[in-house]
Amino acid sequence: MPLLRLDKVSLNFGSHILLDEVDFQITKGQRIGLLGRNGAGKTTLMKIIAGSMQPESGERWLRPGTSLAWLEQSLPEADQETVYDMVAGGLSEIGDLLKRFHHLSALGGDTDMAELEQVQALLEAKQGWNLGQKVDTVIDQLKLPADEPMAQLSGGWRKRVALARALVREPELLLLDEPTNHLDIPAIEWLEQALKNYTGALLLVTHDRSFLENVANEIVEIDRGHLYQFEGSYQRFLRFREEQLAAEETANKLFDKKLAEEEVWIRQGIKARRTRNEGRVRALKAMREQHRQRRTQQGTASFEASQGDRSGKLVVDLDQVSHSFDDKQVIKDFSTTVIRGDRIGLVGVNGAGKSTLLKILLGQLEPTAGKVKLGTRLEIAYFDQLREQLDLDKDLIDNICGGQDFIEINGKRKHAISYLNDFLFTPERVRTPAKALSGGEQNRAILAKVFSKPANVLVLDEPTNDLDIETLELLEDILIKFEGTVLLVSHDRQFMDNTVTSLMVFTGEGHIEQHVGGFTDWTRSGGSLQEIQQQLAAKAEPATKKEKPKRVQEPQDKQADNKESHRKKKALEKLMRSIEKLESQAEALEGKMAEEGFYSQDQQRIDTVLKESADNKENLEAAYAEWESLEN
Repeated sequence: MPLLRLDKVSLNFGSHILLDEVDFQITKGQRIGLLGRNGAGKTTLMKIIAGSMQPESGERWLRPGTSLAWLEQSLPEADQETVYDMVAGGLSEIGDLLKRFHHLSALGGDTDMAELEQVQALLEAKQGWNLGQKVDTVIDQLKLPADEPMAQLSGGWRKRVALARALVREPELLLLDEPTNHLDIPAIEWLEQALKNYTGALLLVTHDRSFLENVANEIVEIDRGHLYQFEGSYQRFLRFREEQLAAEETANKLFDKKLAEEEVWIRQGIKARRTRNEGRVRALKAMREQHRQRRTQQGTASFEASQGDRSGKLVVDLDQVSHSFDDKQVIKDFSTTVIRGDRIGLVGVNGAGKSTLLKILLGQLEPTAGKVKLGTRLEIAYFDQLREQLDLDKDLIDNICGGQDFIEINGKRKHAISYLNDFLFTPERVRTPAKALSGGEQNRAILAKVFSKPANVLVLDEPTNDLDIETLELLEDILIKFEGTVLLVSHDRQFMDNTVTSLMVFTGEGHIEQHVGGFTDWTRSGGSLQEIQQQLAAKAEPATKKEKPKRVQEPQDKQADNKESHRKKKALEKLMRSIEKLESQAEALEGKMAEEGFYSQDQQRIDTVLKESADNKENLEAAYAEWESLEN
C-alpha cells in the first residue's frame, strides 16, 4: 500500500498550467528526486503533498497514521528557544525529556541531582538514549550551535536547524526542498550518507546533481503540467529524457506536416469541396485543436562570454604568503603561480579562507606577510555571490547595458533586449527594477553583466545558486570554451569537476595543498574534506577539554598586559560570527524572493522582504568596514 497518493490533481497559476490531472504515489523505500525548470511547479507539488495547499481539482490521500516531515523553503520561527530544544522538539515526549536532561547537565555543580536522576531513569525506561545520540550527531555534523537561541541565528542557520529537526524525527515520509543550501561539502556528504541509510520514503528537490545522483533511486520530472517518472539514477534518466525529447520532436514534425497537407486540402476550390469527406473535416478540426493546445518546452538560456585580449603569460604569483585575522591564521606560507589558461577550483569547509585567498589573488587584499605579483593586461570579471554588482533600484537595461540600446559581444553588435533574452528575460522583464527580481533572476542578471564585458580572467564565487540544471550545464559549456583563466569557488562538486583542471585545497591551520584534476580526481586519490574536518576537531578537542576545568586566574599584571589584545580578539571573533550570520541571512532572503509566486502576493509583504534585503546589505557593508578597521 502506498504512503501517499495523488489522483487527477490539477492546479493553475493564472493562465499557466502547473499540474494537469496528475497521478502520483509514493511508497516506502523510494528516494525520489523531483526535477523541473524554475517555475515548473516543484514547490507547489511539494506543498500539495505536504497538505499545506489544496489543488483546484483531484484528491490527495495520505495513509492514516503516516508520519510526515517537510523541510520547506520558509524558515522556522526565530524565538528564544535554543537550537538543541528546536531539534529535539521534533521527538515529542522523549524530546521533552532530552531537552530537560540537556539543560540540567549544562548546570554542572548547580544541577539538582535528584531531578537529573529522575530524567535519566525515564529516558532509560523509554529507550530514549539512542534518539539523544542521534540528536547530538545531527547537531554536530551540521555544525549547529546547540545552546544558541534561534532568535540569534541568521536565515541560513535556521534552515539548517529545520533540516536537523526533520532528520532526527525519522518520519515515514520525508520531504526536502533544496536541503543542501547553506551546507559545505563535508555536511553535504554526511547528509548523503544519512539519506542513503534512511528506511522511509524520500521526495527531494535539489539542483546539486552529485547529491541527486548519490541519493535518488528514482526521478520524477515536472514538464508542462505533467509528471514523468523514471526508475533509476539521475545519469540514466538524462539519457532517457534525451531519447524522449527526440521522439517528441520527430512526432511533432510528422504531425505538423500532416496538418499542413490537410490545410491545403480544405482550402482547395469548388471541385474539392464537392468531394469533401465530412469525417476528414472533423479530423482536421481535431488536429487544429490538438496543435493549439500543444505546450512547447520552456526556452533555454543561450548566453556566451565576451572574450578579452590575451593576458600576459603570468596571471599572479604568490611567494610565501600568509594572512591572519588577529591570532587566527587562515593562510600560512603559501606559494603558487597562476598561468594564463589555468582553471582552478578553491575547496574547503565554510570559513576556511577561500574568499580571502581570492581577494589576495585579485590584488584586492594585502596579505599580512609574503609577496604578490600580478601579471599584465589582466581584464578581470568577478561574479559575487552577494550580488553587489547590481544596483537594485535600476532596471536590467541600465544595470547591464548602461542604458544603451545596443551592446557589443565578441565584436558583434547586439540589441540590449536581444542580449538579455539570451538569459531568459522577456522584453517586459528587462524594464523591471533589480530589487523585484527573484534570486535566480538576479544570478542570471549578474552573469549577463559579467559576460557583457571583455575579460581574460573569470572569478566565480558560488555562481550556481538558484540556477536550474539546464542553465548550470550551459554555464559549464561557456567556461569550458573560455580561453582565459578561471578561478572558481563552489560547493557543487559536479560543476567543479566539469570546469576546473586543478584544485587549491584548504587542509586547515592555514595550509593549502595543490592538486591536479577536479574534485572527484582528488577524492579518488584519497582526499576527503570530512577527514580534514575530523582531524582538525581532534586536535582542538584535547585543548578544549584541558581548558574547561581551568579556574586559576592569571597574575594581575599579565592580565593588564593582555587586556587590549584580548578585547580586540573577542571583538573580531564576535564580528566574524556576525558577518557569517548576515551572509547566511542574505542567502535566505534571496531564496525567499526566488520562491514561486513571491511577486504575486500582497505588495506590503513584498516590500517588507525587499526592505529586509536592503537593510541586510547595509548591515553587511558596515560589518565589512568594521572588520577592516579591526584588522589595521
